[in-house]
Amino acid sequence: MQYPDDDNGKMLQAMAESGIDLTKSLDVDFFLVFEDKRDAESALEDLVAREEEGELEINFNEELKKWELIVTLNMVPEYEAIVAREVALNEFASEYDGMTDGWGVMQHQEGDAEFADDDHECGDHCHH
Repeated sequence: MQYPDDDNGKMLQAMAESGIDLTKSLDVDFFLVFEDKRDAESALEDLVAREEEGELEINFNEELKKWELIVTLNMVPEYEAIVAREVALNEFASEYDGMTDGWGVMQHQEGDAEFADDDHECGDHCHH
């Protein structure tokens, strides 16, 4: 399949080339970043109050030196759906002085070194 020549299209192309089946639902992690912990916590509380679908996690990203709210949605990773969700989440995050910072998929497959996460520790939300 051919994807648009932008970051989202390149990510989907790389995933497809690595053998990930993009026709099946996957847990897609959308990253929202905030300078201030209170802003991130307020955004998290708002998402919980709205009873949005998916899983939510908040942590401090040492590399970015920002608070990160991870919104995990189970969805088929289609280009248009990814873009639409990113736009909606960016608009939401901006209400709390935040912004989106991309998305990713935790997908471990044999020989899939490009998407491997050696530092990953299983928690309550793991599905593997």
